[in-house]
Amino acid sequence: MAEQSTQTPLRARISITGILAALITLTAVLWSSGAPLWLGWRVYSEQVLIAALAFAMAVAFIISPSGPRWWTRFAAAASIGFGAWLALRFPTLSENVFYHPTEALIISVIGFVLLLDAVRRTMGWSLIVILGTVCLYALFSSNFSGPLQSRSIAPDRLLTFLMLDSASLAGAALSIAVAVVVPFLILSQLLLATGGSAFFSDLSLALAGRKRGGAGKIAILGSAFFGSVSGSAVSNVASTGAITIPMMKDGGYRSKTAGAIEAAASTGGQLMPPIMGAAAFLLAENLQASYIDVMLAALIPSILYYFSLFMFADLEAGRLNIARVEEARIPPMARVMRKGWFVFAPFVVLLVGLFSFNLRPETAALVAVLVLLGLSMIQTYDGRRVSPKVLIGVLVSAGKAAVEIILICAIAGMIIGLVARSGLSFGMGFFLVQLGQSSLLLLLLVTALVCIVMGMGLPTVGVYLLLASLAAPPLVELGLQPMAAHLFVLYFGMLSMLTPPVAIAAFVASNMAKAPPMATAVEAVRIGWPAYLIPFFFAASPALLFDGALWLIAVTGIKALIGVYAVTGGIVGFIGRDLSAPERVIAAGCGIAVLCPWEAFAGAVWLNAVGLAIALMFIALTRRSIA
Repeated sequence: MAEQSTQTPLRARISITGILAALITLTAVLWSSGAPLWLGWRVYSEQVLIAALAFAMAVAFIISPSGPRWWTRFAAAASIGFGAWLALRFPTLSENVFYHPTEALIISVIGFVLLLDAVRRTMGWSLIVILGTVCLYALFSSNFSGPLQSRSIAPDRLLTFLMLDSASLAGAALSIAVAVVVPFLILSQLLLATGGSAFFSDLSLALAGRKRGGAGKIAILGSAFFGSVSGSAVSNVASTGAITIPMMKDGGYRSKTAGAIEAAASTGGQLMPPIMGAAAFLLAENLQASYIDVMLAALIPSILYYFSLFMFADLEAGRLNIARVEEARIPPMARVMRKGWFVFAPFVVLLVGLFSFNLRPETAALVAVLVLLGLSMIQTYDGRRVSPKVLIGVLVSAGKAAVEIILICAIAGMIIGLVARSGLSFGMGFFLVQLGQSSLLLLLLVTALVCIVMGMGLPTVGVYLLLASLAAPPLVELGLQPMAAHLFVLYFGMLSMLTPPVAIAAFVASNMAKAPPMATAVEAVRIGWPAYLIPFFFAASPALLFDGALWLIAVTGIKALIGVYAVTGGIVGFIGRDLSAPERVIAAGCGIAVLCPWEAFAGAVWLNAVGLAIALMFIALTRRSIA
């Protein structure tokens, strides 16, 4: 009887959470599909976004209980009440807020308090501290001097702006999170439900299992495949790492190296086309560019990154004499493709929809979901049939996965709106432009450092949203292409997942590998070294972002591959044979010389030519010496 009484509230809580999470997904699908327009419903986009946000806040309160139980229940119910009231009253309040000051202030205070508490429960204090700092500036900006001096905003006006203005809470960031990201989350969760994760693991085994260091290469391929779908470094580590990390350890990789390879490979999935991460959609929105342009720009850098990881696994295996995976563990390629061919169908539909029919990303994603859903009725990789219960589970899991992103984008939208409204963007931009006029490289270094520091404890989406409004505009003003400036910020925001002292992806992988967390994070930085240099290279060389003549893009890409191989060989200390310390320096130095963009300075072409000649000769000699 006691057992029954303790389990009943748990079942009720799970049921309520599932309903609210499914409502997040359904609300997003309703808006992304354009259903209100077809049905003749005249609704503001903000009304839909606020409803989805209210559901996300309620889920956050239920799944992250903190404090008295009565407050958790009350806060969840109050979130729904706040969302319902504001969604219904938004047209009136947004158009005639001056005629309803008391109502506007009360609903703003209630929503503000609830949102901050929901964010605190799910992500800690980082975003709240940043928002508080910007709010303090807005309240007292008239007391500053110089470029930072502006007109202060009254507290009541500040609160109503944050919660009711379309340039703040329910702005572009929240719109992307709800309308675009959620359909892709549905696609990724449906792929998982139909055996997509197992298919990617088996496909990686079949492709790389018979190669030297096959376990490491399997981890990299599997994480690249799955990471391009999930777009989340931590969830990628948790999903694929359970299989790949033990396999790497059994194969001969050290525990910290196994965890580091998985962390580095999983982190890069946020920049791996075709799906990438949520930040890529926000980047496209900020630049008013098509998602196709973002995919093409990210293609070569992501190939270079994963090529480096693949070469690291291969050369490390050569150095440590790590053998291939046991034949018994490698499934036949024909069987894998026969069972899982349907997994490629939604990706084909997605790319055709984007490239051939110029569909919006969310529309292409929904079409891909429908195609995968239809195929899953016939076949799944693990042989299970997709039942209504499974579909409901997909809706629930997609909604739960969206909670953190929705809350991040809500707070980030408030920060971005207030930064522009208060004049802080002008003051910070002026300071950074002055810094960059003395040295653009110095500005890039400062921006990279700020991105990594701000990213410690924040997801990539939050870092990108904040820095895109503060750091990217000065880079553009000083001559960088907008795509290069925004990808630069995105790259270094992503790298906070690997960089100590707060390397979340590396720490999760270290726990799974039973390795020291900090040692794993340092190893992940060593393995993922290209991500720290490539942004500086594409800032100077647009060809790395698929911008320019095809011959120039091809030559630049091939040159970069050779440079990456040489530097990776120098870092590992093995190219065909073990390298001495001077040889490692020569290999890494030649690789850097080859990677240096010829647009960087006068004479860089000759540096490339000399570095390329020495690198190729060095690689040929070291390989011939063991033949």
